[in-house]
Amino acid sequence: MAGSEGPLKGIKVLDLSRILAGPTCTQLLGDLGANVIKIENPATGGDDTRQWGPPYVTDADGNASDLSAYFMSANRNKKSVALDITTPEGQAEIRRLASHADILIENFKPGGLAKYGLDFATLSQEFPSLVYCSISGYGQDGPNASKPGYDLMAQGYGGIMSLTGDPEGAPMKVGVGIADVMCGMYATVGILAALRHRDQTGEGQQIDLALVDAQIAWLINEGVNYLTSGNVPQRRGNGHPNIVPYDVYQTADGHVILAVGNDSQFRRFCDFVGQPDLADDPRFATNPSRLAHREALNAILRPAIQNYDTETVITELEARKVPVGPVQTLDQVFATDQVAARQMQIAMQADPAQVNLIGNPLKLSKTPVTYRSAPPTFGADTQAVLNAENPFED
Repeated sequence: MAGSEGPLKGIKVLDLSRILAGPTCTQLLGDLGANVIKIENPATGGDDTRQWGPPYVTDADGNASDLSAYFMSANRNKKSVALDITTPEGQAEIRRLASHADILIENFKPGGLAKYGLDFATLSQEFPSLVYCSISGYGQDGPNASKPGYDLMAQGYGGIMSLTGDPEGAPMKVGVGIADVMCGMYATVGILAALRHRDQTGEGQQIDLALVDAQIAWLINEGVNYLTSGNVPQRRGNGHPNIVPYDVYQTADGHVILAVGNDSQFRRFCDFVGQPDLADDPRFATNPSRLAHREALNAILRPAIQNYDTETVITELEARKVPVGPVQTLDQVFATDQVAARQMQIAMQADPAQVNLIGNPLKLSKTPVTYRSAPPTFGADTQAVLNAENPFED
């Protein structure tokens, strides 16, 4: 297939990042065809997440490798090079790699690479076309610039925890490192925009991306709800701040999600639960009125829905074109024919065993993503890269 190696084939990425935000970005670039060299610290055994297990990949005798599931979630399509950048030799090698690279991405504390001569100000003088992406907790400037950045800290500082969880419970983080992941997505967009500028002008630039800034950016409607009204949003559990009913409801044998987005859907929903008069009740006839009487409506709906099993609710509401869905555990998710059809679970041959990974969601009709190499063991490509005249060649 034309373009089967991806739309970013030929783009070379020098990855000095670790943990999740930067690696999420560079894995996505790698999936799109870029050649990624990941630099790992030999003094620490590499990326921190190699130690964030179990589970780990094991060999036939049950011996664990350094491939934790966490590490593998963000590090396919990369070469691993063990290199100590605190030494003159390591710094010289980074500059050699940067001379070949289109992109350098790092997540050191602001100013942390300056003492090694590997900061943007220094490298851009030598390599003016280099796109240099810096990810940090709070950005390269501002009063908090020197503070460390972790996903949980970003979720707390940026406000999403205040919106998440049971109304009567404690503030709650999202179940995965979503601040990191979304920061990686913003980094990818910024890098591609900077590459476009570089291709037009020959000029590189620095992308300054803060974990907290990215988290604040995806407060989306709740953030603008506050900025518009001045009212601080409260935790609503699974409830929606602007739509009712839009929540998780208990059935006779489990739970379902209802997402009734307009008044006609609400009327059809009321018909299903055998209470068509609710759609004409002035308290519930429109979405604004339902918002104003959320508790009164839920007091009626929750016991009504518990009269039906989950399959019945889903089947009947789908037939009425009312948005409804299941709440699945991960074993159920990955067993679905939808996951198989969309190739959202993939298998790759790693060292020392085959591994199952989550697929890339991008479906490009002309230049599809590719899975060329499994997540590498620590330092697996060190000698091949350091001894190569062109270190980014496959």
